[in-house]
Amino acid sequence: MIEIRNIAKSYGGKEVLRNISLTLPENRISAFIGSNGAGKSTLLSIISRLLPQSGGEVRIDGKPVGDWDSRELAKRLAVLRQSNFMDIRLTVGELVAFGRFPYSQGRLNEEDGRMVEKALSYLDITDIRDRFLDELSGGQRQMAFIAMVIAQDTRYVLLDEPLNNLDIRHSVHMMKVLRKLVDEMGKTVILVIHDINFVSCYADHIVALRDGELVGAGGRGDIITPRVLENIYGLDIDIREIDGNRICVYYA
Repeated sequence: MIEIRNIAKSYGGKEVLRNISLTLPENRISAFIGSNGAGKSTLLSIISRLLPQSGGEVRIDGKPVGDWDSRELAKRLAVLRQSNFMDIRLTVGELVAFGRFPYSQGRLNEEDGRMVEKALSYLDITDIRDRFLDELSGGQRQMAFIAMVIAQDTRYVLLDEPLNNLDIRHSVHMMKVLRKLVDEMGKTVILVIHDINFVSCYADHIVALRDGELVGAGGRGDIITPRVLENIYGLDIDIREIDGNRICVYYA
């Protein structure tokens, strides 16, 4: 379980998060939504210990995140940032194998190899395993980095805008993969995402932020409503029921 207690974050005297408290459910997809600057990525980075908080506490399975040994935390929690860059030339297979480092320390065994193959297959990118990252499209690179996170085989998977650079088909594929990670492998997935229709169709739990404050948290019936969405985005959003899904119409 991930517990967030009164989290605050300031940069140079400016508050970007204020007293955020919530519990993220296990074995579910939780989505952070909100406008640019709402604090979504900052909160995700604090949960994963990539950023220190200015106040409050995050607990991972009952232990403050700052008390975890780094190697043990890497076996419990995997995170993918919004921007990923490696200053070395790697193939897709080599990149995905990095996900096994908390276990192998660079000396891959048979189990590590099995997990790498499973991750490549999960993302359907086995055919590009021997291609170098700098030869790939942005979408293919994004899929490779997601595969690396999956190969890490952690209980918690944190993703900052995982649909970046993906076209519609690959975005749908990615969300189905994340759904399978939860439903078939028992993972807890937490993601920052802008497309509220993907959130509505795939997320179990939605965390809505605005200007560094928590607007609401709950299921799609609680958050995907005209009143809440207008409060978050400042738009009058029409919501229509299609095949049991709440689809937001906001382009016109």
